[in-house]
Amino acid sequence: MPRYLLILGGSLAAIFMWSGIHPREVGAWWLEVMPVIIGVPILVATYRRFPLTPLAYVLIWLHAIILTIGGHYTYAQVPLFNWIRDTFNLYRNHYDRVGHFAQGFVPAIIAREVLLRTSPLRPGKWLFFLVCCVSLAISASYELVEWWAALLTSPETGTAFLGTQGDVWDTQWDMTLALVGAILSQLSLGRLHDIQLNRLATPSPQSNGD
Repeated sequence: MPRYLLILGGSLAAIFMWSGIHPREVGAWWLEVMPVIIGVPILVATYRRFPLTPLAYVLIWLHAIILTIGGHYTYAQVPLFNWIRDTFNLYRNHYDRVGHFAQGFVPAIIAREVLLRTSPLRPGKWLFFLVCCVSLAISASYELVEWWAALLTSPETGTAFLGTQGDVWDTQWDMTLALVGAILSQLSLGRLHDIQLNRLATPSPQSNGD
């Protein structure tokens, strides 16, 4: 396994353990970090059969950190963004906005990679459009999960997990930011992603027995 993956995994494990120490709302912590708990074992199990590009792994690592920090403090109470809110006289803590932007930015590269490697699609308009659709579908599905969690858990957990902070348009903002994230991700990282995909598809000299 490449050294960079060990560094990513070790640092994520440390941050995850910190996140679980006296989180602000225990129920919300479990809900926020559940994608990490589910996703990391899947990535480990599929590494040899379907390794991803370094770009995808770094973005997944970054998204996992965003989730674990949000889980520890709850998205509405992350201290740095409380400071930003108070310093610039904003109407809310915007860490939730960062999280939902990442919810489009990161899955876009993962969806792009899976589609390019497992389907006849090639880089172009249709790929761009379908990746945006997948990212938006993921965002909408997460909003449904938030709704169900609010209905099925305690009021404290539901409120902390939703993180609407009194904004009646919070759901629409969340999905819009995810879509913007998916668009910007492809525009800014598409070329780099293609380079790494080509390297991944090219057997190394060691793999040929040279």
